[in-house]
Amino acid sequence: MNLGSALHNLWISTGLVNFEVGQVIMILVGCLLIFLAINKKFEPLLLLPIGFGGILANIPLAGIAEHTGFIGMIYGVGIDTGIFPLLIFMGVGAMTDFGPLIANPKTALLGAAAQFGIFTTLLGALALGTLPIFGFNLSDAAAIGIIGGADGPTSIFLASQLSPRLLGAIAVAAYSYMALVPIIQPPIMKLLTTKEERSIKMEQLRPVSKKEKILFPIAVLGICIILLPSATPLIGMLMFGNLLKESMVTERLSNAAQNELMNIVTIMLGLTVGSKLQADKFLNFETLGILILGLIAFSIGTAAGVLLAKLMNKLSKKHPINPLIGAAGVSAVPMAARVANKVGKEANPQNYLLMHAMGPNVAGVIGSAVAAGVLLSIVPVMMGG
Repeated sequence: MNLGSALHNLWISTGLVNFEVGQVIMILVGCLLIFLAINKKFEPLLLLPIGFGGILANIPLAGIAEHTGFIGMIYGVGIDTGIFPLLIFMGVGAMTDFGPLIANPKTALLGAAAQFGIFTTLLGALALGTLPIFGFNLSDAAAIGIIGGADGPTSIFLASQLSPRLLGAIAVAAYSYMALVPIIQPPIMKLLTTKEERSIKMEQLRPVSKKEKILFPIAVLGICIILLPSATPLIGMLMFGNLLKESMVTERLSNAAQNELMNIVTIMLGLTVGSKLQADKFLNFETLGILILGLIAFSIGTAAGVLLAKLMNKLSKKHPINPLIGAAGVSAVPMAARVANKVGKEANPQNYLLMHAMGPNVAGVIGSAVAAGVLLSIVPVMMGG
């Protein structure tokens, strides 16, 4: 082979020759996600690795996201099997205090109400699926709808089981809207409430005993096993992580679940999700539809929580309920609770709603897992029929 042929082969193996327009666009999208993570601090622990994974996946000829590429192999081990979201749930459980929910159990209804957006958006995705430019079937619609729960790991877990081809768009939408909670939620909360309602001060929560905190994860798991076994993977890992924390005898394991393991899995999860932002899979009308439906799902979930809290306040004569805590029913922990507290303090500087909002907030985590279990139970059966 002469020097000219060697130089020609080198030239045709460069990125300059092989880049496609779509790949360049997706690399810029990856850079945007990294910018938002670093400059705006929008979910940086996930948006940064997702953005970087998206860049790696769109490098021509490298094949990093293919089955034989290193990210592709990690994807097969952690996402295809559903292991990464489950390990994330264990870490979330180890970091979660269910005390506010135990102290005020009726706030669990607000966590359930916020899941309303999941099922309304499922219907919306099915409606879009009737249009020629969209190809959503029931499995796709269920995976898209779960974005309304504002729970990234649950969205990834359900998408990996029901609609792997849409995983990248669903994950990006879920985490993007989680990051935008402080922007999306306040206008909805203020639209649906009066200043007087936002100013309502709630009674201090009762102390929760150690025994109650230990029995809670065991009781929730028992109910899940009896009523909805399909939700056991998510609920089980969430409650196991929480039991590690509350038992007070496994501090090393609890710390590992919260820190080392959580951090490692978060890195792997972000990179593998980002690897699904390949131009040929992401740049289409379906992705635009998912982003729009995700925003609708999140907005409906927020509104449903606020409206139910308003109703509960009307019916509760002795113990007033500030409707703002209903917005925390989406499972973006603890950001949604902080937003409820912030909006409440704007209306009444003496208002401290954070702990009250944490009740529906952690209930929302359980609610989104239950909703995923319901969809996993019925969708495959309906698709098979």
